[in-house]
Amino acid sequence: MMAASTKLSALFAAKHDGQPSTTHPYDVTLILIALALMSIGVVIVTSASMPVADRLHDNPFYFAIRHGIYIVGAIIAAMVVLNLPMQFWRMTNPYLLLAAIALLLAVLVVGRTVNGSTRWLAIGPITIQAAEPAKLFFFAYLAGYLVRRYEEVTENLKGFIKPLVVFFVLAMLLLLQPDLGTVVVMFATTIGLLFLAGARLWQFFALVFVGILAVVALIVFEEYRLKRVTSFLDPWADPFGAGYQLTQSLMAYGRGNWFGQGLGNSLQKLEFLPEAHTDFVMAILAEELGFVGVLAVLGLILWMVLRALSIGNKALEKGRAFDGYLAYSIGIWFSFQTAVNIGASAGILPTKGLTLPLVSYGGSSLIIMSVAVAILLRIDFELRVDGVQAIGRGDSKDGKKKPRLKKPIASSSGQSNGAAKPHEQADEEDFATATVAAKPAAKTSSAEDEGKAGIKAILARVAQEADNG
Repeated sequence: MMAASTKLSALFAAKHDGQPSTTHPYDVTLILIALALMSIGVVIVTSASMPVADRLHDNPFYFAIRHGIYIVGAIIAAMVVLNLPMQFWRMTNPYLLLAAIALLLAVLVVGRTVNGSTRWLAIGPITIQAAEPAKLFFFAYLAGYLVRRYEEVTENLKGFIKPLVVFFVLAMLLLLQPDLGTVVVMFATTIGLLFLAGARLWQFFALVFVGILAVVALIVFEEYRLKRVTSFLDPWADPFGAGYQLTQSLMAYGRGNWFGQGLGNSLQKLEFLPEAHTDFVMAILAEELGFVGVLAVLGLILWMVLRALSIGNKALEKGRAFDGYLAYSIGIWFSFQTAVNIGASAGILPTKGLTLPLVSYGGSSLIIMSVAVAILLRIDFELRVDGVQAIGRGDSKDGKKKPRLKKPIASSSGQSNGAAKPHEQADEEDFATATVAAKPAAKTSSAEDEGKAGIKAILARVAQEADNG
């Protein structure tokens, strides 16, 4: 990786007339944002989980240690995915969809039930929340479908309906767990991606209308979902019953004020607020760091989403439709999941069990989100490499080909006229340096040859006159 990075840096320098370039092979800004969110997550999860960890496991750092292990695993997974070319995702996205369906089916058969929901697969000491990889795999399939069936999606209803059928199958499997929150996020990302791909407006609005009706029906016909909605509308009507979690969360936000109570000084984390280190981690952050801390986290996530959309735009401009759609889907996914998580904890939306990207406690979510960031980095990396490879092939800035270096031509005396490098070597090394260095070497060699030839001629003439005399 270091050798490849050094070579890319040299080629970037060639583009800028041999001057050192500040351009990096990878999007450093995106990497720093992801690491900043992970770092904030470590601090807040440690603070929020200490009381409950001490009571359940006699170790206040139990969840903090596990979260640290999850972060190490997430970084390793991201590094592995970063080395996978985007061609891998283009070729395997139909099989990834089958893998997502298989995971969701396996959860229903042999899954672990926690708090009335069957969402986890236990493989030895490892627990996998199947909905997390299912989201990423479905978005990869959707991006591939939009590339393969672009004309059908934009021109007739049949092509528009096909991906919705696939989504319907996944939604049914998720609702059997039950997991309405993931279904809502996937639905929002699907309609957003179809809209960006150019679906007709009447189809888009019809889909939104049908989706809203479906969500309302799912809420009305399930008693526990209806209780969540009614408690969301007026949590103080039953502050020690259905509205308990939301009222405790709102107290945390209220105590935070502008700059918070100070790191570690939260009262709601003392087991007043359930799930303080997972779904409601933002409430603890708000209480300890205040409005400024919440604004900082929201700013980082917004920055990441904008980078994802920018990478998607660049990919579409370069003719990489699959990469562009996948980057779009990741950006929409991150933004909507953040909105649902914070909206639920702040009383803006009904309570949903969704994590805050790269911040909340949870191994599956953290690893999959990190993989999604690695995919964004890979897309951006390949876009940058495409430009550099064009320079390596001898393309100039104005799009014209630079003249190739010719092999040295032997002189009549059997010596080389120059020390210019062949074109094959110039492609491997810095092209600009090879071009500039070839000319002075050729001039020096020609001057030496002329001087030697002159001396030989004088000596020959002196010898001839001596013989004649």
